[in-house]
Amino acid sequence: MTNTQPITLNPAASRDAQLADLLTQIMEIFSVSDAEGPLADETEAFLKRQPHLTVRRHGDTVVASTDFGKASRVILAGHIDTVPVIDNFPPRWLEPGDPLIREDIAEAHPDERVLWGRGATDMKASDAVMLYLAATLDGRTPQTTPKVDLTYVFYDHEEVAAEKNGLRKVVEAHPDWIQGEFAIIGEPTNCGIEGGCNGTIRFDVVTHGVAAHSARAWMGENAIHKAAGILNRLNDYQPATVNVDGLDYREGLNATLISGGKGTNVIPDECRVHVNYRFAPDKSLAEAKALMMGADAGAELGNGEHVATGGVFEGYGIEMKDESPSARPGLAAPLAQDLVRLVRERTGREPLAKLGWTDVARFSQLGIPAVNLGAGDPLLAHKHDEQVPESDLSALADLLLAWLV
Repeated sequence: MTNTQPITLNPAASRDAQLADLLTQIMEIFSVSDAEGPLADETEAFLKRQPHLTVRRHGDTVVASTDFGKASRVILAGHIDTVPVIDNFPPRWLEPGDPLIREDIAEAHPDERVLWGRGATDMKASDAVMLYLAATLDGRTPQTTPKVDLTYVFYDHEEVAAEKNGLRKVVEAHPDWIQGEFAIIGEPTNCGIEGGCNGTIRFDVVTHGVAAHSARAWMGENAIHKAAGILNRLNDYQPATVNVDGLDYREGLNATLISGGKGTNVIPDECRVHVNYRFAPDKSLAEAKALMMGADAGAELGNGEHVATGGVFEGYGIEMKDESPSARPGLAAPLAQDLVRLVRERTGREPLAKLGWTDVARFSQLGIPAVNLGAGDPLLAHKHDEQVPESDLSALADLLLAWLV
């Protein structure tokens, strides 16, 4: 199912060819969440062949660091897992004119090859650039010596529940491995800066009834019917757009799953509506939960169902399922300001808000300012026709090299 040949870098090839080849190699290694092991193995082996790097591994997360004696350290991080395949593995390079190339990509990148397949944008294109930098910024010449020391983090289980996240596990087990003055997460941003991120909480809103034969419905209470009030509150919700440090974050509150009932002729005694609240970085996790269920509901991960004492779902049962904090933009740091200026000069783009959750929030909790900056269109992440134009690799490498060296 997957290519597990060693990842290599041809020193005789051009930089663009090296980048494309690295991307091809890691794209050919299947790494859907829970199956990152082979890619982690080959990533670790590749990094260990670079004598200027100290390489460590925890689970399927690989951390490689330079020690050039610089005054500051920058962390470049990328997840190696992907969401499940939708008939888009193995990957393929598409030549200009191929009907699999999206119209918007073909229009923006005429006469250019495009790599199609799972993980192309989210986020193996950025991973390939980071692997290239890890191998070539070796300190041997002024042109290959960065102004800062670098830590590269290739981590597992980003696309699933936070409890599995490899970066989280490394931070908890080896906090000394993840230290620095600034961090970049290579999430797809079309090579622009997206600052901070929305936070997210997921929880079940629960109604209870009394089971009965549907022929004698009056003997029971229909829990699914009671869920109408939950859906009404969701329909009445007006999502806010919140400005935080100059960037606009759009919130969202949505039902994403609903379940209930035990038989086609049984009045259901329970119904669960799974709700996802995406909240702006002006709020802490505690504040977000208070808005949904009240400040003293007591609902925490793993402690079962509690009654909402206030908020949107006051009076209903609540069972927490997942939570991750938001992160402020982190653009005030000097290193961030330098990067903002460079991106503006090279692309004309101003920073935008990251609306989805990313691990910049994890760095924010550590007191490390962080931004999202990566190759590929974020709107193509997780899509069946996920693809990235070849020039995005060079564009990201150009930006990072100009900023680092």
